[in-house]
Amino acid sequence: MSWRDDVLKKEYAVVSVLKRDENGEVLRLRHKRLGRDVVKIRCRGNGEIYRKLMRVCQKNLPTIYDVYEEDDMVTVLEEFIDGMTVSDVLMSGLYTPKGAVVVCRSICDALYTLHSMDIIHRDVKPENVMIENSGRVVLIDLDASRVFQYGKSKDTKVMGTIGYAAPEQFGYSQTDKRADIFSVGVLMNVMLTGEHPSKRLYSGKLGKVIEKCIAFDPADRYADVAELKASLNKF
Repeated sequence: MSWRDDVLKKEYAVVSVLKRDENGEVLRLRHKRLGRDVVKIRCRGNGEIYRKLMRVCQKNLPTIYDVYEEDDMVTVLEEFIDGMTVSDVLMSGLYTPKGAVVVCRSICDALYTLHSMDIIHRDVKPENVMIENSGRVVLIDLDASRVFQYGKSKDTKVMGTIGYAAPEQFGYSQTDKRADIFSVGVLMNVMLTGEHPSKRLYSGKLGKVIEKCIAFDPADRYADVAELKASLNKF
């Protein structure tokens, strides 16, 4: 145990286990004296992306408080978001077009910040979009994220969730910001229909936006999230 782990153990108590698998764990911790909750992420890999985001303040991304590495494990302390995921919301019913647009515009703002730093999220899905009790939308879980490597033809590691991940995430080419646009399109369709667009494409006006997002060829999608958000702003 590193000295930082030892400090965390002394200052924080575990409230709950949010996720645990072979790759690591995500814990909700509470400061014993201040009563403030934080999220502790421990996962395999390197902390490059989290270190980049320590310098960033963007309301649709969680604040990163600390990052440290030991052997091949990364430990991250980040803001605890008090609310529910889009996946939780969908358990009680579908989104209205207006509601879906509000959420997806906020996701675009989060992705705009990531993409401006050459960070590709690669795992936009209902479980990774939090709706805070105040209504704030936050894109979480950067474990699958990568930094875009100019000049590379393919990703070095296949990551993402089947159904939401763009085709190029499975070895066709290197993922860029348009891979996240694909995922937003799938997410929007699921929010509106409860189903993947391959099973049922939303038939309302937003259907055209979704179709453009999920085009197989990245060149046929929106060029960036600013262009996607401009389309969403029309609704």
